[in-house]
Amino acid sequence: MSALSSALPDFPWDLLEPAKTRAASHPGGIVDLSVGTPVDPVPPVVRQALGDSADTPGYPLTAGTAKLRAAIAGWLARAARASGDLGVLPTIGSKELVAWLPTLLGVRPGDKVVIPQVCYPTYEVGVRLAGAEVIRSDSLTAVGPERVKLIWINSPSNPTGRVLPAEHLRKVVAWARERGAIVVSDECYLSLGWEAEPVSVLADEVTGGDYTGVLAVHSLSKRSNLAGYRAGFVGGDPALVGELLAVRKHAGMIVPAPVQAAMVAALEDEEHVTQQRARYAARREILRAALVKAGFEISHSEAGLYLWATRGEDCWQTVDRLAERGILAAPGAFYGPAAAQHVRIAMTATDERVAAAADRLAEGF
Repeated sequence: MSALSSALPDFPWDLLEPAKTRAASHPGGIVDLSVGTPVDPVPPVVRQALGDSADTPGYPLTAGTAKLRAAIAGWLARAARASGDLGVLPTIGSKELVAWLPTLLGVRPGDKVVIPQVCYPTYEVGVRLAGAEVIRSDSLTAVGPERVKLIWINSPSNPTGRVLPAEHLRKVVAWARERGAIVVSDECYLSLGWEAEPVSVLADEVTGGDYTGVLAVHSLSKRSNLAGYRAGFVGGDPALVGELLAVRKHAGMIVPAPVQAAMVAALEDEEHVTQQRARYAARREILRAALVKAGFEISHSEAGLYLWATRGEDCWQTVDRLAERGILAAPGAFYGPAAAQHVRIAMTATDERVAAAADRLAEGF
């Protein structure tokens, strides 16, 4: 019997260890801009809600509390501009959902799943876990007559920061519906638009309140600094959400009760999001200016927590150059063959570390 892991690619971050070791040897210490993990405090209102719910000895609901479901639906109505009848479901962060969604929705060996040309590696992992076939394409017309089971879209994109306009999203949904395919939109960076306003696939200008065959995946990791809480959710087609709930109940995929309470607090408070956006905007300005001055070209990067940068050379060469200066970046190769000359620079470092990176880039490249 072959191990399931044999069907999966190498875990990308393990490949970055040599560069990380080199960067850590810098006299001023490492500036880790590779993984987009939050470094700022969890908002007090969220911590308070978590603490107040700590004494919860019983099993939580897989579907989420009524308060949480209402908070998710209310947030999607406000932030995603969705006015229709939504199905909603809390998830244990967004990564586990991305990885298991094809399997949970009945994708099987022989099925085909479309993912973006340059994208979050877990889309491909999820397809492989289901034993299905990956098609990397940003153009559905290029897919041709292939029978497709599921289509992943990601806007704002990780890693590129590209934002897809409403017209593009409408075309994807129409194409999928004509062929009976499911559209799943990863929108974890929806609250972090900079040079463009992100649009949800659930927005009225895209789906008009009809979510048949459409799901949107969201996370509180970035907007609310809750990566450590594993707090995410999915919304959209009530029938698809119902199917996910039915399977997840059997599998025990349940968000802990204190985290559910914390999610309600996070979704009902926008002040902390405004404050966090201001922090990221300041760091983005510093890093972008320093990278451009050092000879980098910034591609896309209209939204999200990353700068998608290139020097027109192999991405691993750029990673090594940065590591020599104590800066760790993610190579574009992690995100697909088409990204071989880019690196992803995260804005998720403290103000002091961001300033240190800018100073080191200014010393010459």
